Amino acid sequence: MSSAAREPARFTEALVSTAGHCKIACGFCLRPDRTPGYLTIPTYTRTLSRLKELGVEGVCLTGGEPAHHPQLRDLIRLAHQFGLAVSVVTSARTAADVAGLARIGHLLANLTVSADSAGAMHLGRTTRSVKTALATLQAVPAPAKVLHLTYWDVPDTEAHAIYTALRDAEIEVQISPVMLDTAAQAKAGLSLDEYVQRQRDDTDHLARYLQLSPRFQNHLTALHALLLHPKSRSCWSNLLYISADGHLRRCPYSSTGVSVQAPRSVIRDYLAAPPGDNVTPDCAAICRAAR
Repeated sequence: MSSAAREPARFTEALVSTAGHCKIACGFCLRPDRTPGYLTIPTYTRTLSRLKELGVEGVCLTGGEPAHHPQLRDLIRLAHQFGLAVSVVTSARTAADVAGLARIGHLLANLTVSADSAGAMHLGRTTRSVKTALATLQAVPAPAKVLHLTYWDVPDTEAHAIYTALRDAEIEVQISPVMLDTAAQAKAGLSLDEYVQRQRDDTDHLARYLQLSPRFQNHLTALHALLLHPKSRSCWSNLLYISADGHLRRCPYSSTGVSVQAPRSVIRDYLAAPPGDNVTPDCAAICRAAR
């Protein structure tokens, strides 16, 4: 089906960047729009108004690191005033950050805590272990909880250890392979074929212990096809993304966008037009909701 024949996307959730920076600074971060500063309350209020008009039902507060925003409780309460559910994606580990999240956990619809395999921690110079992620999840009284594992170089022994750590935890588990650009692949001493095979081997190890959904398996197959056999494929994302400086885009990687300060008609026209971007491995890795 051509993009011209598609029905207009219906937007139900928006990713909202709470800051243009992150102190954690994972070495494999895919974030394309790093800038100083936090999302301001006036910009956020305007954003919520526009999102509500578009039929959005919930917002997900994402990185930078939401726990570092000095007015996180206000961001959540403002969304509730607009009738929007709020979820948070965080890497919070310090006592102060976790305590701050614990105080507002009951206001959230969902809390996702990021974790890394040992190989991913070494590659990205992080300390986001599964053990510390579980500690954060246990400390925050959110009604729904997710542990998101970014994985790289996972031997069978570690896959079993991850399963053992998660076995009795009443949480949802999501996984994503580390994505490396061509320069990072070369630095790791891997050809493209070796890089893709590493992802496959890691996934096979995890699949022995974790139940991987057909949707994830299909996503990974499509991602590898895009890496090994690049071809131009138009994006038709039904996601919305708002940067910390108040620009609305179809996804974090979109080459076009519109300010939330723009007139309503300009925002409607932007969203009614075809996205105009081609799918890349980076954006495909974080967008599993493409039509």
